Amino acid sequence: MVMQTCTEIEDQNSCRTNVQAELKTMAPDNQNSASILTAAIRHTLNEARAAIQKITKFSSLSISYREQLAIEDCKELLDFSVSELAWSLGEMNKIRGGDNNEHYEGNLKAWLSAALSNQDTCLEGFEGTDRRLEDFVRGSLKQVTQLIGNVLALYTQLHNLPFKPPRDHGTPVNKSSSSDDHLPAWISEGDQELLRSNPQSGMHAHAIVAADGSGKYRTITEAVNAAPNYSSKRYIIYVKKGVYRENIDMKKKKTNIMFVGDGIGQTVVTARRNFMQGWTTFRTATVAVSGKGFIARDMTFRNTAGPENHQGVALRVDSDQSAFFRCSMEGYQDTLYAHSLRQFYRECSIYGTIDFIFGNGAAVLQNCRIYTRVPLPLQKVTITAQGRKNPHQSTGFAIQDSYILATQPTYLGRPWKQYSRTVFMNTYMSGLVQPRGWLEWYGNFALGTLWYGEYKNYGPGALLPGRVKWPGYHIIKDAAAASFFTVGRFIDGRAWLPSTGVKFTVGLRN
Repeated sequence: MVMQTCTEIEDQNSCRTNVQAELKTMAPDNQNSASILTAAIRHTLNEARAAIQKITKFSSLSISYREQLAIEDCKELLDFSVSELAWSLGEMNKIRGGDNNEHYEGNLKAWLSAALSNQDTCLEGFEGTDRRLEDFVRGSLKQVTQLIGNVLALYTQLHNLPFKPPRDHGTPVNKSSSSDDHLPAWISEGDQELLRSNPQSGMHAHAIVAADGSGKYRTITEAVNAAPNYSSKRYIIYVKKGVYRENIDMKKKKTNIMFVGDGIGQTVVTARRNFMQGWTTFRTATVAVSGKGFIARDMTFRNTAGPENHQGVALRVDSDQSAFFRCSMEGYQDTLYAHSLRQFYRECSIYGTIDFIFGNGAAVLQNCRIYTRVPLPLQKVTITAQGRKNPHQSTGFAIQDSYILATQPTYLGRPWKQYSRTVFMNTYMSGLVQPRGWLEWYGNFALGTLWYGEYKNYGPGALLPGRVKWPGYHIIKDAAAASFFTVGRFIDGRAWLPSTGVKFTVGLRN
C-alpha cells in the first residue's frame, strides 16, 4: 500500500522513504490502512509547505504585475492546501483513535478534493503572460499535486478503515412534506434563529456597517478586519441599506462570520475588477470568502466590469460549509466562482453571460433564479463551467428546484475540466435554452469523461429529444440515481439536522 501512495511520482524512492519514515514515527508495529493513509497525508503536508517556500522565491524575480499577482495567488492557494491537508490529518488521527465520527468520509473527500484543485487555480493565474514563469511554478507544484491525487485515490479505494463509512442509507429518496426542509448541521440553533429574524427587530449584531455613518463602521472591510480571527462562535456583521464600493477579501482566519443585509438591491457591494485590468480571475472578486462557516443573507454582490472586460467575479467562495440565503450575484463572465469546498445557495439570483457559475466546489443551488444577459457579439451564453479535474474529487454543481430565465440563446454548461460534473433537477427552463442543451469546450474534449445530467426538468427549454448525444451526458430516469446529487448526499447529508425556519430540501421533491 505504501507503493500505491507513490505511484506516478517522479521521485518514487524518495516518496516511499518519506512515507515509511512517517509511518515509523506513528505506528511502527501497526501498519494498517488508516496508518498508511495518515503517513501519506503527513508526507504530502510537508511537501505542500516546502512548495510554498519554493514559490515564494519567485517573488524576488523581475516579473510583470500579472505574474506578481499570480505568485501571490499561488502562495495563498497553497496555504489553503496546507490547511485542508492539516484538517484531513486531524480527521485521520481521530479515526485511528477510535472516534466514531460518521461525517468523516464527507469531510475527507471535500478537503482532499479542494487541496488538489488549488494547484490548478495557481497555474490558471498565469493566463495572459508569456508562460515562462508558469513552467517553473508548475515544476515546483508537480510533486505535491501528484501526492494529493494519490492520497485522494487511495482513500477512495479503502474499505477497511476502523469503522464502516456511512453510505447514505438513512436519507429518503423522495420527501415533499415540510418536515423535509432543514438547515445544515453547521448552522447552529442560534444561527437558525438569526436567519429567521429581521435585523431591524432587535437582532444582536456584533458590528453595524452603514454607508451614511450611522453605524460603527462605514465600510464592510473595516468591520471584517475588526472581527476576531479563528472564531468558533458566530460573529454577525449587519450591513445597512446602501451601496458599498469596495473589494472585500475575507481570509481563511475569518471564520464563522455572518453578513446580514437589508435585502437584495438594498444592501449592495459593488466593484469592477476584471481580467483586462491585469487582475487574475481569482483576484477579480468583489467579495471573496475563505474562512470556514461563512453565511450571508439579504445582500447583492455585484461586478460591473461588463462583457467587454472578460472575467469579472462578483462572489468567490472557498469557505467550507458556507450558506447564502436570498442573495443576488450579478456580473457578466464568471459571476459566481464556487471555487472549492461545500457550499449551499437558497433563493438566490445569479446573473451573467459566459460560464457565470464556475469553479470546483461541491455546490447545491436550490430555489434559485438564473438570469442570462447580453454577451459580446459571437459569444455563446453558457451558465455553468464546472472544473472537476480528477474522477475521485467529490465536487460538482447540483441545481435543483430552480428557474432558468434566459433572455438570450443559452446553454446549460460546458466542460471546463476533464471530469466536469453538473446536474439540473426539477428546474424550469425557459424557451431560449437551446435544444441541444450543452456546449463543447473545444472539439471532443471531455465529452466521454464529464458527467452531465438532467432529471425531471420542465418548461419549453427542457425538452430532451434534441439534447447532445455525448457519452458523458445522462437523462436521469431513476430517482435513486438523481438523489445522489441532493443535499442529503452530495454535500454530506448525514450532517443535516432537522429544524424549522428557512427551507432546505434534503432530498427530491415529488
